[in-house]
Amino acid sequence: MSIIKKMIVNADAEVRYLSPGELEQIKIFASSSERRLRLVQALTLSRERIIKQAGNQLFQKRPSLVSPGGNAYGKEMTATCLRDMDYYLRLITYSVAAGDATPIQEIGSVGVHQMYRSLGTPIDAVAESVRAMKNIASSMLSGEDQSEVGTYFDYLINALE
Repeated sequence: MSIIKKMIVNADAEVRYLSPGELEQIKIFASSSERRLRLVQALTLSRERIIKQAGNQLFQKRPSLVSPGGNAYGKEMTATCLRDMDYYLRLITYSVAAGDATPIQEIGSVGVHQMYRSLGTPIDAVAESVRAMKNIASSMLSGEDQSEVGTYFDYLINALE
């Protein structure tokens, strides 16, 4: 849920108009929209690179994942792992666009522990893959942009741990 929607829902629940402080927050949110959309575009255009490099880092750090009996063993299972990484990167872009972690929370982290546990997937490896994506994405961005995007990667990593 975007910050604007949250403020409207809260104001409506309290049967009141938006406060001057809320209006100022909306103004700040609107003024940062171009930057957030630029970040979403940068991540989207670099997604293949981010996922490929993060996957390589993960599998080098944890070769047991791609060894016989590992969760990413074989082309099909490796592709499934990379698909999941792509899914999480997409959730990051949704949150950057919204300026809020709600997409990660509502779409991506609900039931994730139970799902991975039932599949026998080590959740710490999933968190590690997101951490690798964060590092690669951050290397492509500058100061404030790194911080903005990093916030959502960190939120997801914490939700996975």
